[in-house]
Amino acid sequence: MVIAMDKNLRIVCIEDDDILRMGYESILSGVENFIFVNAYASYDLAKKFLEIDNPDVILLDIQMPGTSGLQALPHIKKALPNTSVIILTVFDSSELVFEALTVGASGYLTKDSSSSKIIDAIKEVNSGGGAMSTNVARIVMHSFQKNLNSPLTKRETEILDRIANGQTKPQIANELFIDQETVRSHVKNIYTKLNVNSKYEAIKRAKERRFI
Repeated sequence: MVIAMDKNLRIVCIEDDDILRMGYESILSGVENFIFVNAYASYDLAKKFLEIDNPDVILLDIQMPGTSGLQALPHIKKALPNTSVIILTVFDSSELVFEALTVGASGYLTKDSSSSKIIDAIKEVNSGGGAMSTNVARIVMHSFQKNLNSPLTKRETEILDRIANGQTKPQIANELFIDQETVRSHVKNIYTKLNVNSKYEAIKRAKERRFI
């Protein structure tokens, strides 16, 4: 969808990966009506300058040194209520997606998004719309199709969903920023609630009842 623009858009990027940060600047600086104002390696470095930068759109990573993107979002929205924030990250768990949208993100893209997708997303959120990667949109849609009477908590559902997709406990712990013992504790609770004794039984029963 082509969105007509009647003004220049001021863009700021907060991303700790030097190569990605320079890449976004290179791509976006060449787009008509885009002004790439500034790029920062963390929110902690950016926060004192954001009001001066006065961006229309901020591209924000989640995992950064110091204050994370999710922790930064409420502060950004309080200081710059008219600025749209697009999460741009490698993480696409349902819990992170919904937390980001809840605390003020206007869009959520994964870092494998194409240049054209990022450009379109910036235009989309600036016009009042929402922008999501295909896989993120699928997560959001899937959540509405789940059985609302599930006995599982959001975290248990997230973990079982990841197990069903072939992830190991160490992988789950790493991506959800929790330790492996916590994952094991959640799995034990899942088995108890579903009255099963293995991950295969848990996945089968959860899918049959639309818990995942």
